[in-house]
Amino acid sequence: MSISAERQKILDNIEDYERRGLFDVDVAEDPPTKPLDYTKVDYTYRRLSTKLFAFLANRLGQAHFEGMLRRGEAVIREIRGQEHLEAIKGRGALITCNHVNPFDNYAVYKALCPALGGRMLYKIIREGNYTSFGGFYGFLFRHCNTLPLSASTAGMKHLLSAVSTLLARGEKILIYPEQAMWLNYRKPRPCKTGAFHLAAKNGAPVLPLFITMSDTERLDPDGLPIQAYTIHILPPVFPKEALSQRENTAYMCRENGRLWKEAYESFYGEPLRYTTEGEVEICSI
Repeated sequence: MSISAERQKILDNIEDYERRGLFDVDVAEDPPTKPLDYTKVDYTYRRLSTKLFAFLANRLGQAHFEGMLRRGEAVIREIRGQEHLEAIKGRGALITCNHVNPFDNYAVYKALCPALGGRMLYKIIREGNYTSFGGFYGFLFRHCNTLPLSASTAGMKHLLSAVSTLLARGEKILIYPEQAMWLNYRKPRPCKTGAFHLAAKNGAPVLPLFITMSDTERLDPDGLPIQAYTIHILPPVFPKEALSQRENTAYMCRENGRLWKEAYESFYGEPLRYTTEGEVEICSI
């Protein structure tokens, strides 16, 4: 089997970074990040122009990804645990998921559709994805109900305020707490606490999703098997009234990690082990 040089570099980086415990470092090279002008971002999607662009982008994105599914370029084999969606219907929630492919946003959206009530799924994305990509995918990154992070303190305050508004409005917001995308990496990685801080601060539940994969017979453009997804919707984690905001942040992060670990071990039938030298903490600051 011939693997592209670019993909081999990603595989080598994953092996190296896991051994060194660098779980939050990108394994693929992204374009240089252009600074975000947060004052031009309509985070709560109130303006008419924002709504129109979002409608168009979501329609185009849906057509594109449904086409990938029909052609077998992406595969969702099974969605498990949809009974857990009942607990978050009609209320705001943070959705967490392991990040293993640029296709993940749409896969999560497909899994959550019964709980969205016709609304769109909001997605927190890295600054560079929002500012630095051109063409079709750049258009989707900027308009498909995306909430860009910002390197500036003022920009982050703007985002955090918008997240509170959206959660109070009953929206579902997807965040990848591992921070970086590791293409087709099957193990759960340590979570940053940001998603859980947002949940604790706003009194909102976290709904963990975990994507497991199995090889298909078809190869992707890099020469490796296309992965078939099984999406596990896990029990929601609610903040506890008896705990402080800081304690709830730690509690929800640990519970998310525990549920991911259980999903991994149950699906693959093996204990979760890393090649890392030293212990791997479930939550990482």
